[in-house]
Amino acid sequence: MHATGPNPNDIHPNPQIKQVRFIKNTLTRSNIIAGDFSYYDDPDESVSFESRVTHHYEFIGDKLMIGKFCAIARGTEFIMNGANHRMGSVTTYPFNIMGGGWELATPELADLPYKGDTVIGNDVWIGQNATIMPGVTIGDGAIIAANATVTKDVPAYHIAGGNPARILRQRFDDELIALLLELKWWDWSPEKITAHLEALCSSDLEQIRALAGRS
Repeated sequence: MHATGPNPNDIHPNPQIKQVRFIKNTLTRSNIIAGDFSYYDDPDESVSFESRVTHHYEFIGDKLMIGKFCAIARGTEFIMNGANHRMGSVTTYPFNIMGGGWELATPELADLPYKGDTVIGNDVWIGQNATIMPGVTIGDGAIIAANATVTKDVPAYHIAGGNPARILRQRFDDELIALLLELKWWDWSPEKITAHLEALCSSDLEQIRALAGRS
């Protein structure tokens, strides 16, 4: 059998596990971008990934960008910049959206806090019920613990957890992290990934060195 992994253009990579869906193939919004093989896991098939990306309005211009091979657990929420209220005025109350003449108090976009795009790297695992706040960047290979609220950037190959989330530890030593970031295995062809699954599923520095041509 010639194994090359699942079809990245399918919705369900494994037809027997319907709760796992590749994100890229379910998107309808142009302001959400996801790479191959990144998935969302939710047992309720009626829940779309896009419903987990809230306060996301095209006129604001922010994007959610997710790399390849990310694993995103059920209950994760990405809060985008449209959730922000004016903070420099006496009240933060959004009178303008209530109507009845209060729309005269509509703020300029420049008056609202804006944190930019939310960027999730490659091979990121986000645990159940995590919340990702606007403008956060989560580096390649990072892990976000269940129930975490991420308000600040998380470096590559670090683990973050808590509310607000803080860095708990590095996953690997500096040398292995540097090699993995150089290797960028997520950009390999499915055939090459398949051929090197043993090394990718280990933490053996010598195997990683060999893959990077450093042995």
